[in-house]
Amino acid sequence: MVKKYDTVIIGGGACGLMCAVQAGYLGKQVLILEKNDKPGAKILISGGGRCNYTNLNTNKENFISENPHFLNSAFSQWTVDDTIAFFEANGIYGKEKTLGQLFPVTDKAKDIVDVFTNLCEDLGQEILLNSNVTSIKKINNEFEILYERNGKENRLLAEKVVMASGGLPIAKMGATDFALKSALKFGLSLTKTAPALVPLTITGKDQQWFAHLSGNSIHAIVSNSKISFEENILFTHWGLSGPAILQISSYWRPGETIEIDLLPNKDVTALITEERQRNGKKHLSGFLSQYYTKKFVEALEGILPTDKNIASLSKKELELIADFIHHFKVKPAGDKGYDKAEVMRGGVSTVELSSKTLESKKVKGLFFGGECVDITGWLGGYNFQWAWASGYVIAQNI
Repeated sequence: MVKKYDTVIIGGGACGLMCAVQAGYLGKQVLILEKNDKPGAKILISGGGRCNYTNLNTNKENFISENPHFLNSAFSQWTVDDTIAFFEANGIYGKEKTLGQLFPVTDKAKDIVDVFTNLCEDLGQEILLNSNVTSIKKINNEFEILYERNGKENRLLAEKVVMASGGLPIAKMGATDFALKSALKFGLSLTKTAPALVPLTITGKDQQWFAHLSGNSIHAIVSNSKISFEENILFTHWGLSGPAILQISSYWRPGETIEIDLLPNKDVTALITEERQRNGKKHLSGFLSQYYTKKFVEALEGILPTDKNIASLSKKELELIADFIHHFKVKPAGDKGYDKAEVMRGGVSTVELSSKTLESKKVKGLFFGGECVDITGWLGGYNFQWAWASGYVIAQNI
């Protein structure tokens, strides 16, 4: 006897779990099919295991999409205040860190997952773990779902299907292209996908210089022709990472150059001029040591006249210093790929979905939410806010 369900959710991550809970509040019973041996795998590793679960500054400008206006409906239905209230009602209180980022006061991502697993149990929502969905077909007015579990292939039927299986980053967390392949199979178009919020790599003769600085973190403004971010950057043995680099990576394209201001909101020429009046005999290396680590200053030998005292710096040398410090240019060779990316850029085109319900316009009863949709947030809790909002919206309409 083939089991039949009103709704099956593919994926027990942020979007799928929120969808199941919100559906339960409305008296709707759902089944979650989760590939991993525990739900919320990506939630558990987010924010270094602390889970930055929303951002107080969320608006559509913090997202990349071919149609950012698509977010308006979902974010009006489920707001940041709704997220905060939902978690507070379930014992999770937030503390704000930098730039509006909200973390649980316990700093434990597991507490976030526990909220959902406990609510699913209370609401009678079934989560079937170790279930790898291999096929979805629509036959007449029902969806046929095939999945592998414990070495056996299983079959079930559902009136509605929610694709909440995430994107391509972090394969070891169970990430696959199943949602994207399924969308194509149903005739839906995709926006080109790529790793986003990902470290950038440096190759060639410059790599050794970056490797020498490995571990150095500097507060900076990182820019390209589209946007700029002011946060820390981190030098690594293969290139650049850190929050500002992850942010700009979502807007970077191969072959492009990024520019880094290594002393933001200051004028290094003016600072040197002031220092000249106090102590012109100070070497440039000593002056720069006020702002950078010894290792970073040592790495500037041969690039800047670090061994000269600042009183003897020529106008040309001052221009060289200012250009390097405020307009440090880097042309990344590439990025570290999906395994090191926080999220995926691109996905199921918003053209294919109703912004009010997130249901496919072409396939009745088929919904898409979370990371598999062409909605990519900045670093800092924005992607979770989209996952919660999309899960809520879908739950209202299944």
